[in-house]
Amino acid sequence: MACLRTGRALRKPRERARNKPQGRVTADVVLSERPAEAEDRVVPGHWEGDLIIGLNRSAIGTVVERSSRYTLLVHLPRMQGYGAVPPVKNGPALGGYGAIAMKDALTTTMTTMPADLLRSLTWDRGMEPSAHA
Repeated sequence: MACLRTGRALRKPRERARNKPQGRVTADVVLSERPAEAEDRVVPGHWEGDLIIGLNRSAIGTVVERSSRYTLLVHLPRMQGYGAVPPVKNGPALGGYGAIAMKDALTTTMTTMPADLLRSLTWDRGMEPSAHA
């Protein structure tokens, strides 16, 4: 017991994984409800998105059209106060990749596309699309 870092008699290595929530996106729209035409990649306008976090907490969003593989890069600027204000636990993501910043940047980028090419958008169940509704 003295050799363990925590000083507890037993280790609980899976405890953190058990208490972790499975996803942060609500069950309003689930992947199984995606149109069947999005699966076969024949009809253009169905998009898939993801977030890439780089060095020094920089971030960029990618949105890929499923049939043509046309890729849009979503610029995620750092929020005001990044580096000057100490981070707050459960506070806003000042790095620019929080849910609200992602929603605003995605809306700005996708509204430049023609309406015929905006049928559906599929994202993973991470934290960044949690303001999707």
